[in-house]
Amino acid sequence: MGWQLIPYFEASGAVQMALDAWLLEQHLRGKQPSTLRFYGWEPAAISLGYHQKRWPTHWSNLYWQDKKLDRVRRPSGGRAVLHQGELTYAVISSDFSGKRTEVYQQVCEFLVEGWNSLQHPLHYGSAGRGYIHNPNCFGTATGADLLLGNGAKFIGSAQLWRSGALLQHGSMRLNPNPALLEAVFGGTGTLPQLPQDLVDPSGRQQIMDALTIAAQRCWQVDFEKRDLSAAEWEEVRAIALQISETDRTEAE
Repeated sequence: MGWQLIPYFEASGAVQMALDAWLLEQHLRGKQPSTLRFYGWEPAAISLGYHQKRWPTHWSNLYWQDKKLDRVRRPSGGRAVLHQGELTYAVISSDFSGKRTEVYQQVCEFLVEGWNSLQHPLHYGSAGRGYIHNPNCFGTATGADLLLGNGAKFIGSAQLWRSGALLQHGSMRLNPNPALLEAVFGGTGTLPQLPQDLVDPSGRQQIMDALTIAAQRCWQVDFEKRDLSAAEWEEVRAIALQISETDRTEAE
């Protein structure tokens, strides 16, 4: 099969994580090709790494734009991520191989090239294992993360491997709200500095177009745009309901 490109849409964290997990499972069964997609979170949410056991209790009572801040567990590892003022990407494929760090860089090559074409060069972080003691994914930068020239951690990614197939998804911080970041993590650190034409919602398509072109070139693939069928969405929503119920039980 070739690669598919699923059009951008916004949905709850449970729906987005359910779709990523479903795409991986269907790919393993040979029912879905390799996939690239970009998406947004509505309402804004905090996603927890699959193995993350601890988080501040006040996260259960945070609001953004008069909506309660959602919380969901990712199928991938890593630390907590605040999904507000950002763009998320996901790659599902069995075309990549090698050590975990090597695969991160194989996949992330499209991010580096794409943002370079937008005149924003990126470089990899270099933090050691101290990141495991920080609940905030963007509080430290590892060799799998991408930084802007001002030192701000710009893209944090996480992986899930299953039987040789990869799910890698990551958050690109376009214009995170400093007050909300401080409310969640207790500090903002160095924030990205991008031009207004990119951080505005109207600039999102320019970013996605640049990254898609870069992915075609880096991975030497062609994309076919495809929406999910009604039956496929029914399967995804069933998984999302299970995720929501599990998250509600954890919160209690």
